[in-house]
Amino acid sequence: MRTVKILFLICFMVNAHLYSQNETTLKAIDNQVWMPFTKAFETFDYSLFASIHSIELIRINADNKRIQDKISYITGYKERWKTKEMSQTISFRFFERFNNEHSASERGIYKLTIYPDTDKEQSYYGQFHVILKNENGNWKILVDYDSSEKNTVDSTLYYIAFPIDDYSKY
Repeated sequence: MRTVKILFLICFMVNAHLYSQNETTLKAIDNQVWMPFTKAFETFDYSLFASIHSIELIRINADNKRIQDKISYITGYKERWKTKEMSQTISFRFFERFNNEHSASERGIYKLTIYPDTDKEQSYYGQFHVILKNENGNWKILVDYDSSEKNTVDSTLYYIAFPIDDYSKY
């Protein structure tokens, strides 16, 4: 009986340790990718936006049937964000988040809102799947795929997905 208790305790401690490592990694990804991503959108900072993407980025926009490398993708934002004529914000919710110490896969829904908190407010939704790579201790987006799924992604799907800080779901 004592052996069973010891084995149970060891299994519990190993599982708790694995979860702790996972939560630590998720928080690092949030701090190094998703928070700067949001800030870049809100401040129109294409340099900050570029810094969270790997030099080897593969960007797939399924709606436009377009694949880009980092240079062309970031150049598009540099041009688009030049005028800063509108206010905008972006937020993320997740269906799944898997990671190890070298890579991560995260799928979810984003909500892009232009002119937030005004009478011109409009929100747009899309589904994303990113592959992240830990490059010298910093998480970077290596592959970024998104789609509106023929304009079927909406607020209902957004709220079905889990909040970014609900680490217990992963």
